[in-house]
Amino acid sequence: MPVLNRIAEFHPELTAWRRDFHAHPETAFEEVRTAGIVAAKLREFGCDEVITGIAKTGVVGVIRGQGSSTRAIGLRADMDALPILEATGLPHASTVPGKMHACGHDGHTTMLLGAARYLAETRNFSGTVYVIFQPAEEAGGGGNVMVQEGLFDRFPMERVFGMHNWPGAPEGVFLWRNGPVMAATANLRATITGKGAHGAMPNQGNDPIVIASQIVTALQSIVARNVDPVESGVVTIGHIQGGDTWNVIPQEVTLRGTARWFKPEVGDLLEAKFTSLVTGIAAAFGATAEAVFDRGYPATVNEVESTRLAVRAAQAVAGDVQVQEMPRPTMGGEDFSFMLNAKDGNYIMLGAGRGPADPQVHHPRYDFNDAVLPVGASYWATLAEQLLPRA
Repeated sequence: MPVLNRIAEFHPELTAWRRDFHAHPETAFEEVRTAGIVAAKLREFGCDEVITGIAKTGVVGVIRGQGSSTRAIGLRADMDALPILEATGLPHASTVPGKMHACGHDGHTTMLLGAARYLAETRNFSGTVYVIFQPAEEAGGGGNVMVQEGLFDRFPMERVFGMHNWPGAPEGVFLWRNGPVMAATANLRATITGKGAHGAMPNQGNDPIVIASQIVTALQSIVARNVDPVESGVVTIGHIQGGDTWNVIPQEVTLRGTARWFKPEVGDLLEAKFTSLVTGIAAAFGATAEAVFDRGYPATVNEVESTRLAVRAAQAVAGDVQVQEMPRPTMGGEDFSFMLNAKDGNYIMLGAGRGPADPQVHHPRYDFNDAVLPVGASYWATLAEQLLPRA
């Protein structure tokens, strides 16, 4: 697996950095330690500028190449962890109960740091590379906050690029796609208010658990019977809460879930149907319900020319056979979408070599594959050198 020789030389250091990040996870907008290490290393590497405090804990490093070119690109990695109790049992497992790097952002941060070190050492490009370390991808929309705080005004760039490790793909394989690559998201909440009663006397109450059960079943008809079969949509209820004991009908039940889609009109349909079914079914049972469809991230959509450039760089690192087109997008969400809404760019996947039976992202036993660290770092460095060539 060809990688840049200089990056291969410091692979052990990359591994140590990644495992340190993994052992000290920080969730959305709390990445103080992580951001501090990132900023310190960027200064140590000799970056021309290191700007902190963007979107609270975000960091941007500025690396200027040779010559007087005004061209620039951005490379982005996310830094935050998830509120999950780790179960790997590894020596570098999380030291923070209830938090872990279950999505590989520890690896994403490390790969971009590796590229920053190489680019700051070699300066084998003309123009400017902005290395963007973003907080709060998993929750809080840190990408949107960075854009709203003027990321692209303060750091003018032609294109912006992102990358995610993909454990379902073979180790070192790059996966690319034009157009939608990840879905738009919404958090769903329904609160059904009935009438509490003794469990032995249901006729004296109005059971919100029964009503909630009818709603959960009915919600499955939204995609199955309303969305065009050639389009994509998801409505999932992942949390039901109601009642405190076995012989009491509660007053209230809460449902929580998620919705996913690609086309805006499908998102509008999911919202309308979710609201009407929740409130309508509750009313039919003589109860009341509040339905909340809280939109999160828009769809992540790759721009064609940026994707061509990303594929070219990936092929230079991994070879043509190891760079493959994704047959379909994933219904996962990603707040890099906010950056792609504001700037042309691409989001590519890097295979992490885990099989279908192995823990995948967002699993308490997931761990980033350190073998691909120099591959991802080489991709970033190659992308910069190809897009900003020296005269």
